[in-house]
Amino acid sequence: MNDIIAKIRRELKDSIDLEYKKGSYRFFKEEIKLYGVQVPIVRNISKIYYSEIKNLEKIEIISLCDELLKSGYTEESVIAFDWMYRIRNQYEKNDFKIFESWVKKYISDWGRCDDFCVHAFGYYIYQFSGLLPEIEKWAKSKNRWQRRASAVCLIYSLRKKKYLKNSFLIADILLEDSDDLVQKGYGWMLKEVSNVYQNEVYNFVNNNKEKMPRTALRYAIEKMPKKMKLELMKNNK
Repeated sequence: MNDIIAKIRRELKDSIDLEYKKGSYRFFKEEIKLYGVQVPIVRNISKIYYSEIKNLEKIEIISLCDELLKSGYTEESVIAFDWMYRIRNQYEKNDFKIFESWVKKYISDWGRCDDFCVHAFGYYIYQFSGLLPEIEKWAKSKNRWQRRASAVCLIYSLRKKKYLKNSFLIADILLEDSDDLVQKGYGWMLKEVSNVYQNEVYNFVNNNKEKMPRTALRYAIEKMPKKMKLELMKNNK
């Protein structure tokens, strides 16, 4: 299995684009670790090497993913999260411990948080609604990425018109969060809700606009008609 990882790392090093690498840093406030490989190329590498490991036992694939995540490189995390999503039909309820540990240990910027939570972890939550109380606990965590993840991980389900009530519960917990990346996370979640339940989001924002940070509010109402937006932005702090 280590041969696969060694091959992936060689291929990533051979695909470095220094101009792309230089430009990527401006999107993050946090320190990030990059080879400097464009995302479509990374995803193609992921696809190619998944074909070599797809017949392994689930536990072996997860072990490979964990090894990639340990490196700290963004590109390796993209591959790990992609592989985890590819084995989504093998998820079991007790896999929550793995997902939670990855958020705590390996999520260190908004890009990783969103890549993992919208796809692999989002699908897991879609399958296992019984874990939603655990996600609600994340919304109260001291860890900013767990708080952002508590909102973003619902996006997969919300796009399938599921967990509406849970999304408002999470938004209520995160309502006055001082972290702008958490604000953007739950604002994005509400924007997804508004695609289907515009009036419900309008009412939520309208009832809370005096307390809701402007960053979260702007994200939440982004897809609403101009008249609604202007009404909701009145008296917002």
